[in-house]
Amino acid sequence: MQAPILIVEDDSAILELLEDELRDAGYETLGAGSAEEAIATLSHEPVDLIICDVRLPGISGMELLEKLRHDGNKAGFIVITAFGTIEQAVEALKIGADDFLTKPLDLENVREAVYRVQENRRLASRLAEAGQQSPHFHGIVGESSAMQELFHNAARLARSDAPILILGESGTGKELLARAIHAESARCDAPFVAINCASIPAELMESEFFGHVKGAFTGANESRQGLFQAAQGGSLFLDEIGEMSIALQAKLLRALQEKTVRAVGAEKEEAVDVRIIAATHRDLDKEIQEGNFRSDLFYRLETFSLKIPPLRERNGDIDRLIAALIEKHADTQGKRIEQVEPVALQMLLSYAYPGNVRELENAIMRAVTLAEDGILSHKDLPERIQAQDPRQLRNITEEEGSGLPATQASWPSLEDVEKRYIQKVLEATGGNKRRTADILGIARKTLYRRLDDGDG
Repeated sequence: MQAPILIVEDDSAILELLEDELRDAGYETLGAGSAEEAIATLSHEPVDLIICDVRLPGISGMELLEKLRHDGNKAGFIVITAFGTIEQAVEALKIGADDFLTKPLDLENVREAVYRVQENRRLASRLAEAGQQSPHFHGIVGESSAMQELFHNAARLARSDAPILILGESGTGKELLARAIHAESARCDAPFVAINCASIPAELMESEFFGHVKGAFTGANESRQGLFQAAQGGSLFLDEIGEMSIALQAKLLRALQEKTVRAVGAEKEEAVDVRIIAATHRDLDKEIQEGNFRSDLFYRLETFSLKIPPLRERNGDIDRLIAALIEKHADTQGKRIEQVEPVALQMLLSYAYPGNVRELENAIMRAVTLAEDGILSHKDLPERIQAQDPRQLRNITEEEGSGLPATQASWPSLEDVEKRYIQKVLEATGGNKRRTADILGIARKTLYRRLDDGDG
């Protein structure tokens, strides 16, 4: 059961008005005429939210806020301030208030503020819970059935010494999975060497992979070991193997079969003990058909293959990833992120992420960097994520598998409000249906239809 809301207001008329309004909205309320009375109430009555006037007899609302935060009370706190003292409201936010309301009070704004603050705190709690409980595989977060199956298969294959091929779109975390497999294997104490095949000029690939002896070619002023020798006893991760030249593919296949390599310019081969983990975002079947990839190498690698699902197919994982990435980048930057604005979370959960986890992480890193006062705002997100059409943002509901409650404070829709709420808005606007429709965020013809339905 939800704890009550404590309203601290020395004006009895305003106190009664606020209590009536919030009770009509389904909240349980408690009233206090002073900060001292509020402190006495809080000593034996836990509350979910405090709405407090700044100006009170005796201890002020600001002093009450400071005391509660100093004592570790984490209840939501909304400040009521006169219009001319916005500076006080800003100061209150800095010392721990969640929101503020200005007099004269707009009852609709009161409801929205209460909903917004409670929702934000609920989301923060769920994010913290997600971050603490996220199942992971050597640091890779994933609770979805697709990721759990991937972790299970990766752990099984890690026990083998056979080559592994990791498939997946760009940004899905192929190198992270390769490192996890290495960490899970018997080779975990030996080197893990990673190379992106697309980053090496074709003419230097053989030397990079197998090493060279002094004088083997112009500029080879000294002997140098290759990647195979550097990874001796461990794992060699070949990212974007689809970019490797056909000639080098043949030599890689021989190294896999014979477990030997020959440095450029050397007369003898040397034995190597290296486990190959390769990865690509390309369709290798298509590359084989086009003559860009050797079928015999593909079949050697593809026997044990793992496919990382794109982020859009990982239902239920995104909120946990958000929590883990916020914690990661906040720690890295020495910052505290105590709240995630509901609209920001809705945007993060609704975006398609063509760049997958890498794009999500970059967005979180940017947002954490720009966040102020411990609040991650939608304005801190990249423009492409902010630019989503609000009407297309999905509701964040338990039923959709996100593990987070719905957030609708910013874009209310008629379908989600009670008939009584419509009447309240109509009353507040003096029966102005155009203004009512604007407030509710719907077309006037939709409002007329809903009112007709209510009459019928």
